[in-house]
Amino acid sequence: MYDPAQLRTFLTVAQTLSFTQAAGRLGVRQSTVSQHVRRLEEATGRPLFLRDTHRVELTEDGEAMLGFARTILEAHERAAAWFTGTRLRGRLRFGASEDFVLTRLPEILEAFRHQHPEVDLELSVELSGTLHERLDAGRLDLVLAKRRGPEDERGRLVWRDRMVWIGAEGLRVDPDRPVPLIVFPPPGITRARALEVLERDGRAWRIACTSGSLSGLVAAARAGLGVMAHTRGLVPPGLARVPGLPDLGPVEFALLRGPRVSAAAEALAAAVLSGADRLTRTG
Repeated sequence: MYDPAQLRTFLTVAQTLSFTQAAGRLGVRQSTVSQHVRRLEEATGRPLFLRDTHRVELTEDGEAMLGFARTILEAHERAAAWFTGTRLRGRLRFGASEDFVLTRLPEILEAFRHQHPEVDLELSVELSGTLHERLDAGRLDLVLAKRRGPEDERGRLVWRDRMVWIGAEGLRVDPDRPVPLIVFPPPGITRARALEVLERDGRAWRIACTSGSLSGLVAAARAGLGVMAHTRGLVPPGLARVPGLPDLGPVEFALLRGPRVSAAAEALAAAVLSGADRLTRTG
């Protein structure tokens, strides 16, 4: 009933919230993306997206289709792998940003391990800046991390969001005092963005807490020690947006490959891209 190509296009649009970006990631024309979405909507008899010249959003039926599309495509890929007799082997060094610790990334990795049991998967969870450095040094094969900035177009876009200030429920920042910051240590990309934005706005700041782990930062924020910059779609439970601070701007997460491109890396990249909507939801 549902064409796998149309389902892949639907998932890509849902992850990027952009027909243009979806076309770029899939390597097809924007008209093809529009055609696939239109035909899928005709097959379901329901609108899956609300769209105008400025934005693209999932409808309630579109949200429901996310799970169905992912399940159908996973079954399709398992069947294809079974009947082609393709068995991947070897070692794959995968790095994931700290941002995804509390998301459903483990589900994607578990499904990959089940489908490719002979791949020796090594997982490194680090700051995005550290992952970029390790990839450039040839110590990782595939990385899922923040892009360094708007000028950074390396890798394949997985999804985009905005960064926001968060802290304990009800926390307010005194405009006459330095902003108390809860930050990762250098070379954290989020840290650099927070400091840059405050400096540009002329706001004084102080470091209230530094931790190399997301759980440490979240604990400090829940205790009311200060505010932290974080991706809007990944706000941990018990924390809320803090008003009255300058806009942090957009953030993009991308998949980057090392110089050694393997079939295992390509397969995991495809799994992450097809399941990217799980990365915006806590486990």
